[in-house]
Amino acid sequence: MESHLRRGMDNGHSAAIRELMRLDFVEGVSPSMRSVEAVIRKVAQSEVPVLLLAEPGVGKRTTARRVHDLSRRGRQPFRAISCARFGSDKSADAEEAAALMVAGTVFLEELAELSPEGQSRLLQALTHSNGNGTRAQDLARLICGSARDLEVEVRAGRLREDLYYRISGVCLRLPPLRQRREDIPVLMEHFLRKYSRDFQRAVPALSEETHRLFLEYSWPGNVRELENAAKAIVALGDETVAMGGLRAMLLRPDSGNNGRRVSLKQAARAASREAEKEIILQTLTRTRWNRRRAAQELQISYKALLYKLKQMGCSEYGAT
Repeated sequence: MESHLRRGMDNGHSAAIRELMRLDFVEGVSPSMRSVEAVIRKVAQSEVPVLLLAEPGVGKRTTARRVHDLSRRGRQPFRAISCARFGSDKSADAEEAAALMVAGTVFLEELAELSPEGQSRLLQALTHSNGNGTRAQDLARLICGSARDLEVEVRAGRLREDLYYRISGVCLRLPPLRQRREDIPVLMEHFLRKYSRDFQRAVPALSEETHRLFLEYSWPGNVRELENAAKAIVALGDETVAMGGLRAMLLRPDSGNNGRRVSLKQAARAASREAEKEIILQTLTRTRWNRRRAAQELQISYKALLYKLKQMGCSEYGAT
C-alpha cells in the first residue's frame, strides 16, 4: 500500500490532478468511485433531480458541482443553499426561492435539516416554479444532499413525503473515505498542491511514516479531514507538528488494534471483508441502491444482503 501511495503521488495521476484543481473534484481510482463517477456522467446529461447521500465531509457539494459542470448548464450559475437556514428568514427565503427560477443548478445542502415551515416554503417554491408556465430549461436544475437517510426521515414524520418524492429522481450514495483508501494518494496530492499554491510555498515531500499513517487512519471526517491535514502540513511548514494529532488518534486504545501486532491471518480476513464490501457497494451503486436487484446480481439471497448491509452500517439505505 505504501508503494501504491507513493506511485499515486509521483506518476500518472499528476496530469489529472492539474486539470481537476480548478473544480476541487478529484476523480477517484478506487472501483467504488469509478462506479459513482459513471453514474455522475450519466445523470449530468439529464434534467432529473439528484439526491446525494453521504456522511459529513465526503464531498456532496463538490459532487453536485461536478454534475453541474458536466451538464449542459455548466456555463450557467451554480448556487448552494443551506437548508438549516431556509425557513428562518422570510426575506432570505424569497431570495433562495427566486434562485430556483433562474437557469443553472441549485444544490440544497442537508435537506434533513429543513424545518417543517422551511419544507412547506420550499415545496411552494418548487410547485410555483414548475407551474407558472416557465419552460423547464429556464428553471434551475435541483440537486439535494443529506447525511441522513431521507426515507427514514419520511417514515419518522420529520420530512414531507411529497417533498421527498419531488427531489429524489436519482439517489446516489457516495462512499466514505475509509471504503476507498486507494483514492487517498490522489486526494492528498491534490490538496497539497492546492494549499502550496494558496500559501505560495513548495509542495512538501511527505515522509514514509506519514504515508503509512494516511493509509492506516480511518478518516472519520472523510475527505474534509484529509484536506485539513494537508492544509495544516503546508501552513505550518512542519510535518511533524501537523501530524501530531493524527498520530495520537492512531495510537488510541479504540483505534482498532489496541496496540497489538496484527497477524497475517487477521490481515487476510480484514482484506477479504474489505473486498466483499467493495463489491457490494459497487453493485449497489450500479443498481441505484435497489437492494433486490443487487442481491440478484451478487447471486445471494435478499436476506443475506440485508444482513451484510447491517454489518456494514448501511441497512437503512436503498430501496427494496
